[in-house]
Amino acid sequence: MLEPLGRQAPAATTAQPRPEGAWGATWQELRRRPLAVVGGAVTILLYLVAIFAPWLAPYSPNAIHPLAVLQPPGPQHLLGTDNFGRDLLSRLIFGARSSLFVGFVAVAIIIVVGVTLGAISGYLGGAVDMLIMRVVDVFLSIPTFFLLLTVVAVFGQGLLQTMIVIGLTSWMSTARLVRGQFLALRDSDFAVAARALGGGGRQVVMRHLLPNTMAVIIVQATLYLSYAVLIESSLSYLDLGVQPPTASWGNILAQGQQVMLQDPYMTTFAGLAIFITVMAFNLLGDGLRDALDPRLRGLR
Repeated sequence: MLEPLGRQAPAATTAQPRPEGAWGATWQELRRRPLAVVGGAVTILLYLVAIFAPWLAPYSPNAIHPLAVLQPPGPQHLLGTDNFGRDLLSRLIFGARSSLFVGFVAVAIIIVVGVTLGAISGYLGGAVDMLIMRVVDVFLSIPTFFLLLTVVAVFGQGLLQTMIVIGLTSWMSTARLVRGQFLALRDSDFAVAARALGGGGRQVVMRHLLPNTMAVIIVQATLYLSYAVLIESSLSYLDLGVQPPTASWGNILAQGQQVMLQDPYMTTFAGLAIFITVMAFNLLGDGLRDALDPRLRGLR
């Protein structure tokens, strides 16, 4: 029906906003969780401190000042000094480099080993699945502390050895998790269609199954960062990890224990650094888990 003269036709329908991609929706969900945003911001700040440690530290971490032993926080040494007269702030900054670098590389080893074995086990199934899962069960049946001591005895002590120790003793849960995801996805419609179109096993895994498992892997990696930092600090505290004079939060904590009555600042500040880092990783990991799970979106 024609519109009367002098009357305008209705305005065109307002254009609908373009739908967001999966990662855009994840970012929007993550922004609705303030604690996760705080955890992410602190995590980024910590890694920036570790990367730019030589420019941020006021002193060399190993520079000894004999006349400034066990000084309390003051204008010259903001967090005080240790029992060798070394600036505590500088050692904590360089300790962040050691602890975070060890955690990052160790988690990379965990993800590579765990995802590879979990994907093979979940996709192939059968005897291969049974063999890999029995190996996982054997590793899980050994108490973690004794497993760590055994691997340390084999590979020795030091920065590189600490990364290898943590990586080779912590991949089992990731393998189980990825296996479960692959078992659930390998018979799904898109995987069956991909195989029907001539896709080989490697193509189906790399192009279809693995991308649909990435959300779980990212969350697992984030949560394992806090675990790796704790393990590294524990090994260094027991003199089984990063060796002095290289600064690490764990060996700073161990040195501070010897002089805790005279100078409680070493243990206090090193413990706070570990606590803040682990808390930041956990907050970020929990937020990512909620944001990447469609069932939990919109609940907060």
